[in-house]
Amino acid sequence: MNIYIRQELNKDYIITEELTEKAFKGMEFSNNNEALLVRRLRKSKYFIPELSLVAEMDDEIVGHILLSKIKINNDNNSIESLALAPISVLPEYQNKGVGKTLIKDVLNRAKELGYKSVIVVGHEKYYPKFGFRPMKNWKIRAAFDVPENVLMGLELEKDAFSECENGIIEYPKVFFE
Repeated sequence: MNIYIRQELNKDYIITEELTEKAFKGMEFSNNNEALLVRRLRKSKYFIPELSLVAEMDDEIVGHILLSKIKINNDNNSIESLALAPISVLPEYQNKGVGKTLIKDVLNRAKELGYKSVIVVGHEKYYPKFGFRPMKNWKIRAAFDVPENVLMGLELEKDAFSECENGIIEYPKVFFE
């Protein structure tokens, strides 16, 4: 099964939004606004086109991932980080390596672009496979209520979170509109 990863193009927007709706339909943890979040992020200053990727199989887009800019603040510092949200795979292609391939690729690209860390609110058994660890390890928390076990981070550069220990993750308001 060949999975081809590339940067999302403007002409893909409708396809990836529909794909995102299908991927999250009926999921118990979903608020069914993921496609709207993708649309809002694309229009915001937090959007990084090089980190909005699609997965293709047989010339069909079957997955999408997006990393966007966020901040982590403590009393002394503010650092830029990235939020992984959302990742979407068409239901018939789930559990076939599409999501895994998207995540590995986008993390490599983020590192190549000089980003130092990534935050995810996600499944506690899935994301550690990619090196994500609970943010409580750095005494960093979200500005909103979220269980500790699903708030995770990955340092793309050694000690990337050390400057903001005891910090709070600041997601842009575009995440909550």
